[in-house]
Amino acid sequence: MPLTLSRKASDVKPSSTLAITAKAKAMKAEGIDVVGFGAGEPDFNTPDNINVAAIKAIKDGFTKYTPASGTEELKKAVCEKFESFNGVHYEPNQIVISNGGKHSLTNIFEAILNPGDEVIIPAPYWLTYPEIVKLSDGIPVYVYGEKSNGYKVTAEQIRGAVTEDTKALILNTPSNPTGMIYSEEELRAIADIAVEKDFYVVADEMYEYLIYGEKKHVSIASLGDEIYKRTITCSGVSKSYSMTGWRIGYTGSSTEIARMMGSVQSHQTSNPNSIAQKAALEALTGDQSALTVMREEFDKRRKYIYERISQMPLLETLEPEGAFYVFVDFSNVLEKSYKGKEIGTAAKAAEILLEDYQVAVVPCADFGFDNFVRLSYAISLEAIEKGLDRIGEFVSSL
Repeated sequence: MPLTLSRKASDVKPSSTLAITAKAKAMKAEGIDVVGFGAGEPDFNTPDNINVAAIKAIKDGFTKYTPASGTEELKKAVCEKFESFNGVHYEPNQIVISNGGKHSLTNIFEAILNPGDEVIIPAPYWLTYPEIVKLSDGIPVYVYGEKSNGYKVTAEQIRGAVTEDTKALILNTPSNPTGMIYSEEELRAIADIAVEKDFYVVADEMYEYLIYGEKKHVSIASLGDEIYKRTITCSGVSKSYSMTGWRIGYTGSSTEIARMMGSVQSHQTSNPNSIAQKAALEALTGDQSALTVMREEFDKRRKYIYERISQMPLLETLEPEGAFYVFVDFSNVLEKSYKGKEIGTAAKAAEILLEDYQVAVVPCADFGFDNFVRLSYAISLEAIEKGLDRIGEFVSSL
């Protein structure tokens, strides 16, 4: 009898965002002028003070194992950041430092899920959420946001999805892929349901510093003792500090959940990279001026990309409030024909844009919305202008 491989692993969908980004990079390597709106990765260099701290760590010989769940000094820095920015109090033994945001989420669901537990995932969602839930033997349950509510789900929608098997809700604000933000009022209503129905809230706040205009970031864990007990807050340094490759994420939770996550991590990966932990420490405690510069530049790009797309025929979008994505409705495009054939799907539209117009965008079927694409404006304004010119040429030709 032939050996069989893992059914769980074989069912995992590869990341379409990384696949598209890889293809765009391969085309660039061939000398093709591709504009990549794909991966959510800031185009800025990691700030110099952070790099200097990492170099010092290497020279000082800080290259050995650390405690599996992170160094005490970094945990304390995370606690101080949670207190000052998020309005949430955690002690160091409630913090787990991990190898990036995805690893933090993996730790969370490994710690809280049993086979058959349900996790409510508001759609549109980051495509990794369902895969991590399924790998942890959970069952994703989708609730779909409406355009009229900025693609955010309501507390009553969540209530309608709760069953006796509900273990958690994933709450992502600011949102990937929409860039929309849940208000304090909306979060309080969701918190009330979580407390009433007694399930966890996994609060993914990775884009918390990237808020624009008059909007503000509110952490759901800050809204009372009962929701605090049920919330696992997840963030990291990747997006705000342009440290995607450094791979440092962190969580704040109950001591029991933190202990379990630390135990899981100790066997799966041991500690996060020691040098990256020193870099993250400097990111959280050092000069913050680079963060402000990057956020202001993202804001300029946000305004420009929204205005340009809003003026294009066939395309519809809402103005993003945070993160660095714009979520574009391609429904009217999909009804059109291109070179004698109906376009039909966002994936096909993305294929045409990449191959014929040298523009990489992310089709959002894997984000729960089949007719949409996501564009990241974490690229230069010049690149955004060039890419939008090409998208405009495409839609105007239909």
